[in-house]
Amino acid sequence: MRKLIGFDADTLDKLKQLGRDRMATLQELADEAFADLLKKHGVPIDLKDALRKSAANTPHRKH
Repeated sequence: MRKLIGFDADTLDKLKQLGRDRMATLQELADEAFADLLKKHGVPIDLKDALRKSAANTPHRKH
């Protein structure tokens, strides 16, 4: 899915430079930024992450 996001000229220039420095596309930078934001707020970013969080929150029963 595509969404349009606006940046001021200075921010866009800095993102382009960061992309060149890291040999990454603007899409790759955006993916990383959004994944970091979701992680910061405790939102699983994929199924593996969701399962890991679920297992960590499940009380372990003793036999």
